[in-house]
Amino acid sequence: MAFGRRRQAEEPEKGTEAQAEPAETAEEAPAKAESPEGGPWDSEDSFPEMQRLDFGAMQVPVAPGLGFQVNIEPTQVDAEGNPTDGRPVAVLVQYEESAMQLQVFAAPKRSGIWDEVRRETARDIQEEAKGQIQEGEGPFGPELLAMVPAALTEEVLAEMPQEVREQIPAEFIEQGWAPQIIRFLGVDGPRWFLQAVVQGAAIEDEEQWQMLEDVLRGVVVHRGDAPMPPRDLLELRIPKEFSEAGQEDAEAAEGEENFNPFERGPEITEVR
Repeated sequence: MAFGRRRQAEEPEKGTEAQAEPAETAEEAPAKAESPEGGPWDSEDSFPEMQRLDFGAMQVPVAPGLGFQVNIEPTQVDAEGNPTDGRPVAVLVQYEESAMQLQVFAAPKRSGIWDEVRRETARDIQEEAKGQIQEGEGPFGPELLAMVPAALTEEVLAEMPQEVREQIPAEFIEQGWAPQIIRFLGVDGPRWFLQAVVQGAAIEDEEQWQMLEDVLRGVVVHRGDAPMPPRDLLELRIPKEFSEAGQEDAEAAEGEENFNPFERGPEITEVR
């Protein structure tokens, strides 16, 4: 697989049948992609070998210029409500001015959930976020493009890098919000569902999107055999590379009173 190279042909659409079956046989099981670029992949597939970070339920390709971050959901808090423990719930892939969040969920054995999730996401964006949505076909099948108003409060602006703030039109700052474009993609696999949420320059920049698309195509999902309710998050873990980086960060922050591991979480800024 060549990262950052524009594809010349469409990839086969991944999906599963709509009806539920009590059991699967070899003939009934969903067909596996034969193309070496036909991912995302199930761990039972014959997938191409490449360098990947092992996040447990997901193995995510790495390449020069990519950054990775683990999103942590607090599971325990102290008396003041500050998180003291948490679990990994998503992987954030960063490339230049673009980011892609990856999450993987349990799904029914013989039916996909992306159609339903996509309808619910569109409804939430319109009714709760007061945004606009547009559905279309992409390289992985049906997808959703959303425009939501993003707040531009003084606190938000103060946290922005100066070069980013200077690019915001004055009328957006005056009105206190700016339109934010978000792209939602989904892939139904055998008993799992992989969702990708893309933001930043990759919405319009073909080169940056191609890098993220190649990452998504190279993901390998390890569903496991344990029964799980549909839409439950599959268990993620922090790779050993993150543990080593986190240990270095902890040592560097030793003695700092306000050190909070939940602010960004373990992170590798670039993989070469």
